[in-house]
Amino acid sequence: MDIRSGNELIAAVAARARDLGIAIGVETLEPEPGEGHADALLRIECGGDARMYAAAIKRGLRPATLGATLHRIDRLAQPAVLITDYVTPQMAEALKGRGTAFLDAAGNAYINQPPVLVWVKGERPAHLEIQPADTGRAFRPGGLKVLFALLCHPEWVDHPYRDIARRAAVAHGTVGGVMTDLHRLRFIAQLNGSRRLLQPERLLRQWAEAFARTLRPKLLLGHYHADPGSWWEDLIPDEYGVLLGGEPAAAKVTRHLRPQTITLYSDKPSPRLMLDYKLRPAADGRVEFVKRFWAFDADEAVVPLPLIYADLLMIGDARCLETADLIYERIADGFVK
Repeated sequence: MDIRSGNELIAAVAARARDLGIAIGVETLEPEPGEGHADALLRIECGGDARMYAAAIKRGLRPATLGATLHRIDRLAQPAVLITDYVTPQMAEALKGRGTAFLDAAGNAYINQPPVLVWVKGERPAHLEIQPADTGRAFRPGGLKVLFALLCHPEWVDHPYRDIARRAAVAHGTVGGVMTDLHRLRFIAQLNGSRRLLQPERLLRQWAEAFARTLRPKLLLGHYHADPGSWWEDLIPDEYGVLLGGEPAAAKVTRHLRPQTITLYSDKPSPRLMLDYKLRPAADGRVEFVKRFWAFDADEAVVPLPLIYADLLMIGDARCLETADLIYERIADGFVK
């Protein structure tokens, strides 16, 4: 988190919170960097009762990134609070429904400190002079492809840039810019003459959020309707040039989910697959084709784990977040080895 912009956002939120009878004090800003730690420790006083909260500070919250934000909040010390610039009415309902405290700079809030309950939604944001943190090229579309390759194979961080570029399906120059950014953001260090990936869990979380916001919308090839049933379980992906992603991939890996959305990654929708499984174009269809964006081998049936994780966070409902946590632990175990 950028400390200056974090301070700006807290100040903007605190100003609106005062109108609701809520006082916010900053006990510590960015007390411990890294996965599982809060961006700030806040003292929130409401109705004469003051309590400490672990705060997740998030600018530019969107429906597509809400799941990633919730997953992070779930891993903070409790009680936790989300501090953001704007929460839409739909997101406010989702946050309240799961008991997640939040305050935004538009004046929306949900704070439950019995016997006091503050619940405001529908306030529109004024123009905010809060600049997002500069992440350079690493979190732009091309950079996200490079990060994906490194998250799938952390050992590649020490490979020649040309090899990384080939596997990530990007230009050679893109890798150099990404590596510079990763050094600046302290995700890479030079140890004993070799490059090492640092804080991979934190990088995974940030990548998943940026992927949903920046890259995935560009990769969506279309939505389709399919007849009810578990037809995807009998699908042999290699025959149709597809890989299972999202919920069906998670179901295969964890045996913990009954998919509602079927995500298929491919270079393009297969006419034979559509014919064999009676898929029909539909804007609200629950079968989605997404363009494959990497050039290294995956499992014969499913996309790599970081991509399954990101897809589940983007869907963001309770069952997907629960399964995303299982996938996250598998990925984190792999980082340790």
